[in-house]
Amino acid sequence: MRDLSGGPRVLLKRLRELMAEPLEPQDRLDRIVRQIASNMVAEVCSVYVLRADGVLELYATEGLNREAVHLAQLKMGQGLVGTIAASAQPLNLSDAQSHPAFRYLPETGEEIYHSFLGVPILRTGRSLGVLVVQNKASRNYRDEEVEALETTAMVLAEMIATGELKKITKPGLELDLTRSVTIDGDTYNDGIGLGYVVLHEPRIVVTNLLNEDAEKEIRRLAEAMGSLRISIDDMLSRRDVSMEGEHREVLETYRMFAHDQGWVRKLEEAIRNGLTAEAAVEKVQSDTKARMMRLTDPYLRERMHDFEDLANRLLRQLTGYTGRTTAEGFPNDAIILARAMGAAELLDYPRANVRGLVLEEGAVTSHVVIVARAMGIPVIGQAAGVVALAENGDAVIIDADEGHVHLRPMTDHRRSYEEKVRFRARRQEQFRALRAIEPVTKDGKRISLMMNAGLLVDLPQLSESGAEGIGLFRTELQFMIASTMPKADEQEQFYRNVIKQAAGRVVTFRTLDIGGDKVVPYFRGHEEENPALGWRAIRLSLDRPGLLRTQLRALLKASADTELKLMVPMVTEVSELTTVRELLQKEVQHLSRFGHGLPRKLQFGAMIEVPALLWQLDELMAAVDFVSVGSNDLFQFAMAVDRGNARVSDRFDPLGKPFLRILREIVRGADRNKTPVTLCGELAGKPLSAMALLGIGFRSISMSPASIGPVKAMLLGLDVDALATAMNEVLDDNSATVPMREVLARFAESHNIPL
Repeated sequence: MRDLSGGPRVLLKRLRELMAEPLEPQDRLDRIVRQIASNMVAEVCSVYVLRADGVLELYATEGLNREAVHLAQLKMGQGLVGTIAASAQPLNLSDAQSHPAFRYLPETGEEIYHSFLGVPILRTGRSLGVLVVQNKASRNYRDEEVEALETTAMVLAEMIATGELKKITKPGLELDLTRSVTIDGDTYNDGIGLGYVVLHEPRIVVTNLLNEDAEKEIRRLAEAMGSLRISIDDMLSRRDVSMEGEHREVLETYRMFAHDQGWVRKLEEAIRNGLTAEAAVEKVQSDTKARMMRLTDPYLRERMHDFEDLANRLLRQLTGYTGRTTAEGFPNDAIILARAMGAAELLDYPRANVRGLVLEEGAVTSHVVIVARAMGIPVIGQAAGVVALAENGDAVIIDADEGHVHLRPMTDHRRSYEEKVRFRARRQEQFRALRAIEPVTKDGKRISLMMNAGLLVDLPQLSESGAEGIGLFRTELQFMIASTMPKADEQEQFYRNVIKQAAGRVVTFRTLDIGGDKVVPYFRGHEEENPALGWRAIRLSLDRPGLLRTQLRALLKASADTELKLMVPMVTEVSELTTVRELLQKEVQHLSRFGHGLPRKLQFGAMIEVPALLWQLDELMAAVDFVSVGSNDLFQFAMAVDRGNARVSDRFDPLGKPFLRILREIVRGADRNKTPVTLCGELAGKPLSAMALLGIGFRSISMSPASIGPVKAMLLGLDVDALATAMNEVLDDNSATVPMREVLARFAESHNIPL
């Protein structure tokens, strides 16, 4: 393409001047279309803007009937203008009226114009409107004219995005950029949050669109592209990046895109047409995304995300963007939107201000979700495309009970959710009023209600929830949010702080449960086809005894003169516990020899998560002081259900007869051996399932802090003996076909038990 130093460059210079002048929006638009028409020797120039109701409205024109402005309308997909908006592709026609999509609007007087060039007004791949030029004579517009009009459309996109056109939008109507959108996703942690969007990696806002020196901008682009390529090569050469696997394929795709000469040529052409290097990247990125969004091939759509991420990296190189500052301008009610993020990144945000988290990627077992759940933050995952649809500061509602994200909700919708939140708050006030009440059932059975934790930020909820203690402290979270392996003294200080903040309440520490899907960045194992059944938890710790001994020593020193309650995860055979006990005893002897303080009481326990232990219950109970049931993994392994797989995770019911029989057998084994037993999985956190656990004999359950109030309200009205009789009758009857969930619901309804 030739260097357009003439007309188009003059046009862009004049548009820059118009954007800087203090003009009313309609006057600015009118002058813009006149300037475009004059520069491109067009007899007509018109701007159509997409409204929230899917209608393209004529906002300004030079050449058509002026009285048609704000009256002429086309639906999305209707006519030439609607076709351009729907496809996000330009149309260049020598005889517009012969095109099958042509739609005559009599109020505009456009029937005498034959040649037609229309381009979409795009922002992040979304059509916000259409820019059109027309002439009476039949002709095809040159490629450089199409490019110039697309570049000019970027100026209009920014004008729309800044909200300047709101002033001239008819009362009661809204533009598409501000329309209400609902995105469905998967519930990763339930709850409802109302607030304002905070994009985890905000898009670079390009404010300087038009260049003064094209060659200087091309040199800037080349330098930034070189830095980008080096950074990708560095990532690929790092030792902590496996030579195989999906993550490496993504980086190889990045490198392929970064070296794509076709991409570079498009960027350079946009610069020669008058754009800055940053604006050129934004334009090419938006054009490419608009095309790829219409693709149905999932592989190609995924490559779109890779390309978009790469373009954003290039923008950061060009602008010198070094990162966000979470403290400045952070809203009081923040809903964080991200494609993906790490657990430590979530903790960088002010916890008191975060009302929800929405992820485009991730899984219910990902690190950031585990941390968010520990912090009591509602989380929705797999919310496809939500980041591109949102702008920083947009109003948003996250309904993680139902799996919906309502972006820019309508007033009535927001009021409805505000009422839901107020209702929840009133219920929480009622639950808080129960904190001082002993958790004793209607027929006199005392229940121990414990909470799950894993971070220091969890500890204040111990008093707020009224929990008796911590039934499961996940020590691996400290490792998962750290960038390097926590040293022995760091671990000791962390555990000491936990014990101090627990203020005399019992804390049950679980030894490290890393490996499998809980891969910490500085500790990499081999790729495994089925990590849930692989090298993880106690298996990993026994193969790396130095790691386990360091943790045991830190726990023993931190618990000096207090009680240490310690349990081992993922036990498969009792012999594993014997080995851990021996290591623990060696650490006790070592600390005693060098005069360190020791716990005044040491309790050693095991988690029942692997079904093999069901046939070793008596041996197990004899080898430990207590047991704790990890119902999440036990259900997954017993029913051969991957709980992260949406296709099968809801197929089998943890309140079904098979699994309840397993749990009842564990309780009976504990009673037979007089061994304390607790259940600390998700089953304990819902009133109905907690009721079932009490019915089969559990007297100690551990759950999220927010669940303690509802569960206590349930048990205060529960006659456990009557429930046990009803449940055992069905569990023991092989011919009974009524689902246990239905049996439980009927019992609760007939006995007025709040669920």
